[in-house]
Amino acid sequence: MKKTLNSLTCALLSLTLIFCLASCGNTVDKTGLWEAANYLKDTEFGSGETTVQVEVKAEEQSVTFTINTDKATLGEALLEYGLIAGEESQYGLYVKAVNGITADYDVDQSYWAFCQNGEYMMNGVDSTEIADGEHYEFIYTKQ
Repeated sequence: MKKTLNSLTCALLSLTLIFCLASCGNTVDKTGLWEAANYLKDTEFGSGETTVQVEVKAEEQSVTFTINTDKATLGEALLEYGLIAGEESQYGLYVKAVNGITADYDVDQSYWAFCQNGEYMMNGVDSTEIADGEHYEFIYTKQ
């Protein structure tokens, strides 16, 4: 009886460990704005020489995209994988959707704040030249 109980306990612990390991990595709940998201967990794209990370933050949740690219600008790299969408303007690409989540200032006064290492970027995503190891953020913001 004791041997059976130990075996059962060991099996349950093993299953628990497997489920914990399988759920490693950042994932978000598909609620609110995230219902429209294309990706709900951290994802890696490409096989280029330069690696950058782009974190998407909305409603106190986030996912991070690791992008391996040979593109010169962040905008080119993100467009290549369909991670952003927007409209061309006199100032460059006006990003309206990130990871399938739309922010439109004209509709509800929301927008995507574009940052690098927590600092607001003064130029657009399509003119931001990238280098290996950089980290960027798109933060859903509503006024």
